[in-house]
Amino acid sequence: MPLAVGPAISQMRGSMELVLTLVTPPDAGAFKVSLGEAFATIGAKGKESRVLSGADMDMAMDVFFDAPDVAQAKAAIANVLADQQIDWCVQPVKGRRKRLLLADMDSTIINVECLDELADFAGLKAEISAITERAMRGELEFEGALRERVGMLKGLPISALQEAYDQRVRLNPGARTLIRTMVSNGARCALVSGGFTFFTSRVAQAAGFHTNRANTLIEADGVLTGQVGEPILGKAAKLAALHEEAGLFGIPLELAIAIGDGANDLAMIEAAGLGVAYRAKPVVAAQADAKIDYADLTALLYFQGYGADQFIID
Repeated sequence: MPLAVGPAISQMRGSMELVLTLVTPPDAGAFKVSLGEAFATIGAKGKESRVLSGADMDMAMDVFFDAPDVAQAKAAIANVLADQQIDWCVQPVKGRRKRLLLADMDSTIINVECLDELADFAGLKAEISAITERAMRGELEFEGALRERVGMLKGLPISALQEAYDQRVRLNPGARTLIRTMVSNGARCALVSGGFTFFTSRVAQAAGFHTNRANTLIEADGVLTGQVGEPILGKAAKLAALHEEAGLFGIPLELAIAIGDGANDLAMIEAAGLGVAYRAKPVVAAQADAKIDYADLTALLYFQGYGADQFIID
């Protein structure tokens, strides 16, 4: 993986030590990146690089450099990497290892939108999925969209929830390794979802989260009533969860990482020390500190400086 970063020098006056982490999926092959010109335009100086990945794994490396401004560094590097299938993150070296993770569930930690899968059992997937898509893009107010979709499921047997979980829900690649590795290194991990506790409780246990928060589906006589418990956990509640978890364990927000894909994740992504968009809607990708579009969720570990030999894999 050839990489030109420029000559190593001592730290410049008025600059900070930054790290650029580059990650590609296993089948991407070697990549070539020349950062010299980008660094020169922002007055940055390359220092050293370090390979994080192991043999036969996704390719990941850190590039350390000094620069006067993080935002300018991100913009210059974005131009260099715009046409390459590389996930990357630029951040200060200090504080990159996080002590708190808040993660969205649907289409982030797991492969599906659970509500859309329940809709399939009711024969309404096309209609409900269209509403979900608009809500995740920020085109609809989340709480109202959730009430509308749940209302369309009135009368669905409770047994469909377990069927949907067993048949449709799978952890996304790297999810369990991400959570187990962070937990084993002393981090607090919370699953926060605009979905439902029936699913978050099971997914949290499967992945290894400490705790989970979500909405509650109301049932009676073995079927869904078409109602959801109030207050609804949406965008504001996810942000509140970040503050509550951080406050409870005395963790500064700059040492928190938040990841999600939809508009209801945006507030917590913007507030966390590192906010990451995972296969995200445009409104989220545009505001996040970093994106994961190609690699799996272990990219979050690489972003924090973990090497592949530190991953907890089973």
